[in-house]
Amino acid sequence: MKVENPPRKPFVARGSGVLRCDGCRLPQEVCICEWRYTVPAKCQFWLLTHRYELYKPTNTGRLILDSVENSRVFEWSRTEPSAELLAALDDERYAPCLVFPAGEDYQARMVERVGEGGRIPVFIILDGTWRQARRMFRHSRYLQHLPVIEPQTQRLSRYKLRRSTIDHHLCTAEVAVALLEQVGDQAAADHLEGYFERFNSSYIATRRRWAKREPE
Repeated sequence: MKVENPPRKPFVARGSGVLRCDGCRLPQEVCICEWRYTVPAKCQFWLLTHRYELYKPTNTGRLILDSVENSRVFEWSRTEPSAELLAALDDERYAPCLVFPAGEDYQARMVERVGEGGRIPVFIILDGTWRQARRMFRHSRYLQHLPVIEPQTQRLSRYKLRRSTIDHHLCTAEVAVALLEQVGDQAAADHLEGYFERFNSSYIATRRRWAKREPE
């Protein structure tokens, strides 16, 4: 019998066979759960995450969830956003804003501050590769009414687990650190940055060990 809508093939991430800690998701031999706890912040982060990004062991979005209180994650859909996300966008308590580099064709949407009038500043980070994030930004109609903010930072990326040809393309966790500094929350920024550095160095260490074990 022909199946009209066969299920999609499961996405298998690189490193899926590695024994990982259930908490930090790093290989068990370099678990960093000792430093995994959340701290309060002056803003909130909502991650709008591409479905493939959810499974990647090198994803840094979850470091935000593990470090900053009240952070949330929603799986991105171009045409069928979750009811939970839409309800959050309409909640008057929040002042949501998309995080994305400035562009001439949406210059009128660019802002420098978020959260006027006592509303809670919310930074919506498009969590995926740069190509995925551009598609998410351009093709999500339910996001087109939101203001856009660009992180104001001179940081160069220290993320070494994925290649980027442009140094100022920060990874997701580094973007959140820059935004925390931008709103004057240095304590939360330092905590997230410290956790990110542990994640980065620990993951690199395991890659080096695996490389040494491979036969020449």
